Amino acid sequence: MKKLIGTVLTAAALLVGCGEKGDETVTAETIKPIDINMSLVFTQNELLTQELIKVSDKIRERTDGLINIKVFPGGQLPVYKDNLEQVVNGANWIAVEDLSYLGDYVPDFAALAGPMLYNSYDEYLAMMDTEFVAGLKDQVEQKGIKVLNADYMFGFRHMITNKEIKKSADMKGMRIRVPGSQLFISTLSSMGASPASLPFPETYAGVQQGVVDGLEGSILTMYSTKIYEVAKNMSLTKHFLGTVGIYISPTLWDKFTPEQQQIVTEELDAGAVSNTAELIKLDAEYTKKLEELGVTFNEVDTAEFSKLTADVYNQFPTWSSDIHSTIMKELETIRAAQ
Repeated sequence: MKKLIGTVLTAAALLVGCGEKGDETVTAETIKPIDINMSLVFTQNELLTQELIKVSDKIRERTDGLINIKVFPGGQLPVYKDNLEQVVNGANWIAVEDLSYLGDYVPDFAALAGPMLYNSYDEYLAMMDTEFVAGLKDQVEQKGIKVLNADYMFGFRHMITNKEIKKSADMKGMRIRVPGSQLFISTLSSMGASPASLPFPETYAGVQQGVVDGLEGSILTMYSTKIYEVAKNMSLTKHFLGTVGIYISPTLWDKFTPEQQQIVTEELDAGAVSNTAELIKLDAEYTKKLEELGVTFNEVDTAEFSKLTADVYNQFPTWSSDIHSTIMKELETIRAAQ
């Protein structure tokens, strides 16, 4: 009998007591695994998906199959808002989504996904360890969402065009493809562009045919989608950092034993560390590959873009009026300590 099952059986036997339940016995067959669906929009082959598959396999192995997390990538199951609703409703479910979706429950959480905040991956990770973020996690848990981990990243987003962009004036009149999100639309508008919502599968042809002048996205996205064939410049704006949180229902979490909770936490933490290390490696690898394919990278006036996008934080009435200054003070403390 493996250790975990043996521990549970021993505890169960003590509860039954000597002879109090007659011939009632507890066996391994009475301990049923908890099957959990993990839903995410990322495709099967993307780094983040691969890391979470490894995490789920390790959790299954270490819990002797009692915590059985099945990963469903590529939007096979509900994603975005519907994904979080499954968690809030107490389903056997783990949602993997951008922090901004927590804003439907605790508005200030969405501001942590706002524009022009982080200069590096380390800054974001340090922000997730602050008391400020811990307080937001406590608030959202009261709404039915436990944040298991928020350290998973998939890269900074930059401007991808055929024109070098260094300052806001360079973007004037440019139609830039953005997701259909008000945060993205407001941000690109403040940066000087004319945002255009366009389904991502139509973006390649849109750039090729001049429907849009470019898009915004990560180094990995530019390479994997072959956008470099129709857009040869990447301006390193770092206007957003792509991140996700791992969310579960507190009710479901409480069904785990303390040992199981520790295992899940440890493996998700280890997966986040592995994901970051691999992301840094791939950023460098794909930058080199893109340069070999004729892509030019250029730096931008980040101070100007930071100033212009600061007003975006005033365009969401449910956010605290001082949320931008609060986040920036936290980042100043983080930068001073690095």
